[in-house]
Amino acid sequence: MINKSLKELAALLAAKQISSVELTREFLARIARLNPTINAFVTLDEERTLAQARAADERIAKGEAAPLTGIPIAQKDIFAAHGWRTTCGSRMLENFIAPYDAHIVQEFDRAGAVNLGRTNMDEFAMGSSNETSHYGKVRNPWDVERVPGGSSGGSAAAVAARMCPAATGTDTGGSIRQPASLCGLSGLKPTYGVCSRYGLVAFASSLDQAGPMAKSAEDLALMMNVMAGFDPRDSTSLPREKEDYARDLGKSLAGLRIGLPREYFAEGLDSGVAQVVQNAIAEYRKLGAQIVEISLPNNKLSIPVYYVLAPAEASSNLARFDGVRYGYRAPEYADLNDMYCKTRAQGFGAEVKRRIMIGTYVLSAGYYDAYYLKAQKIRRLIAQDFVEAFKHCDVIMGPTAPGTAFKFGEKTADPVQMYLEDLYTIAVNLAGLPGMSIPAGFAGNLPVGLQIIGNYFDEAKMLNIGHALQQQTDWHLRLPEGV
Repeated sequence: MINKSLKELAALLAAKQISSVELTREFLARIARLNPTINAFVTLDEERTLAQARAADERIAKGEAAPLTGIPIAQKDIFAAHGWRTTCGSRMLENFIAPYDAHIVQEFDRAGAVNLGRTNMDEFAMGSSNETSHYGKVRNPWDVERVPGGSSGGSAAAVAARMCPAATGTDTGGSIRQPASLCGLSGLKPTYGVCSRYGLVAFASSLDQAGPMAKSAEDLALMMNVMAGFDPRDSTSLPREKEDYARDLGKSLAGLRIGLPREYFAEGLDSGVAQVVQNAIAEYRKLGAQIVEISLPNNKLSIPVYYVLAPAEASSNLARFDGVRYGYRAPEYADLNDMYCKTRAQGFGAEVKRRIMIGTYVLSAGYYDAYYLKAQKIRRLIAQDFVEAFKHCDVIMGPTAPGTAFKFGEKTADPVQMYLEDLYTIAVNLAGLPGMSIPAGFAGNLPVGLQIIGNYFDEAKMLNIGHALQQQTDWHLRLPEGV
């Protein structure tokens, strides 16, 4: 049961071979058994979850089921969900109960999906290893001494350990794709603006994007059919008609032009990861695809650009957490200014404070032109590189991460080494493009992800390309030992 696709689970529910309550109880039992070790979930509400499952069963009985009705879905703890604790992995929001639903949560509720629980994450989505959460680190099910990636590491670990069939995540610089790679699952960061950010606690508003995480590309397509769509409450939401993201699944790849950026296969890439990626590309050749060498000359600048722009936006967005209106407030203080200082000092973790300080610095008078404005100009050059590349290819492929899952503490002492984990993913966010990671094999018994980057609004095409590989291989069905 735990390895069945969303489509297969929906068929079982429709045929009354299993009820949503029975299915939900099975996953809750797995969470009870595995979560004390993996720490993927931070909040569970069995009573509320089972009430949703019972409502789904009634809907199925009436013949009113949608494709995901009755299927348990885990939600990253960055999406506001009415009546649920929404912490963003931070002490600052430790006791915050959301008074409304994020658009994404609302859409899953409308589809009849069951909210299984809230997944752990790097604090305010700032991190690449899920070591910055106030609620403890998440462990990778493939090796519990290694990181699952971040910031959506809780969602990734939950799917990898089959504690849920699928989960939501957010991607600001690779936070869906990198943990998907490290945990051996599929994850999609859609085109910026395709999924509403309403109710998504903001980190960097021009980069944040919600997306699905699941076992397969087919599952991602079904998730996107629920998640994507225009939301007038979000000024960055794109007014586009709903589309069927599963419509291209099964189409031939004959004549597909795959671009391989020479910059993605240079110094810094683990040799084992490189071999797995090349093996996956060889499979695409067998399916009729053509390989084209391309260049993304400004990719090397994506990390310094990102770590100017993202902290700048974080500095602005996190100014609202001041202890006045909601969230944590320091218990003892002398005056208003002292309350601000102590609340933020005690409520935020080290990585969040580091980024707030960097962001405030680059936005300050005298440095705005030298750093922030210059970074915005280079961001345009990075996006233009992709425009030029897509004149010669249909999709771009390469590694999702430069290596496999690393051990806890291995990179926390050197923030720059941690930031380099996002070397291949950040440019996609800066350009607002869709990017996906799918399992491509193993290096040293640890999962490796293949990144597929598409042109704007090419999600359906990308999902078919990922699906095609998953029809030829079983990497996405492999399970970690002990789960």
